[in-house]
Amino acid sequence: MNNSFIIAGVMGWPVAHSRSPLIHNHWIRQFNLSGAYGFFPVQPNNLESAIRGLQALGLAGCNITIPHKVNAMAYVDWVHPLAKRIGAINTIVVQPDGALHGFNNDGFGYIQSLLDAQPNWRADAGPIAVIGAGGAARAIVVSLLDAGATEIRVINRTHDKAEEFAREFGSAVFSVKWDAREDALTDAALLVNTTSQGMHGEPALDISLSNLPTSALVSDAVYIPLETPLLKEARLRGNRTVNGLGMLLHQARPAFQAWFGVMPEVGAALYEKVAKTI
Repeated sequence: MNNSFIIAGVMGWPVAHSRSPLIHNHWIRQFNLSGAYGFFPVQPNNLESAIRGLQALGLAGCNITIPHKVNAMAYVDWVHPLAKRIGAINTIVVQPDGALHGFNNDGFGYIQSLLDAQPNWRADAGPIAVIGAGGAARAIVVSLLDAGATEIRVINRTHDKAEEFAREFGSAVFSVKWDAREDALTDAALLVNTTSQGMHGEPALDISLSNLPTSALVSDAVYIPLETPLLKEARLRGNRTVNGLGMLLHQARPAFQAWFGVMPEVGAALYEKVAKTI
């Protein structure tokens, strides 16, 4: 490790709510590194100039968050094939020659969060029901397919969007009409909510779990609150649950390694530190 001061951050609009600086600065201190990670509030009309400026400012790179994850792809020099399939990037790494490379680590974060909860979890354990067909769903479905999922049922209020999603991601992905959502849970091994339903200030997800096997894992991409109404209902009926905080923490790890040269772990101290802010 050289002695240069390494700077990275999170680019979004708004961005002050992001927990990423808390996460990355925890690891910088843990490994006694010379660097810092901050907030980069960038309005959409300034996105291109902000991204192009990373190299000129001598930054190691940045994370990309809402609303820039899709549009940022146009302003980097190379996009990782996985990020291309997802259709969004959440990480930019400035290369030694100044080139900007785009990655998406959200799916990695999601799979790791499942393995934290259930170390013997397998993507091919049975059918997977995914609620939503937006950006988070894309990252999660691609990661589940790559992990070996053989049947993914995408449930979305707008059925046309679910059908388009299923066509794009191949024969293992099926669309399910909203009014058949509870039937789709009958033999599921994993249920995933990728929508904002259940988030603080949003209505609870409108679904009954009565058909879901109690052996199924139930996960939610939402982490504010840590236990959504969906996860509470699942826990009370005996299902193992996974909140969205693990995905957030684990997606940060490959980015930190790319910028700071160390692959960190998600320890209890970090989890508790971030959980206290929620």
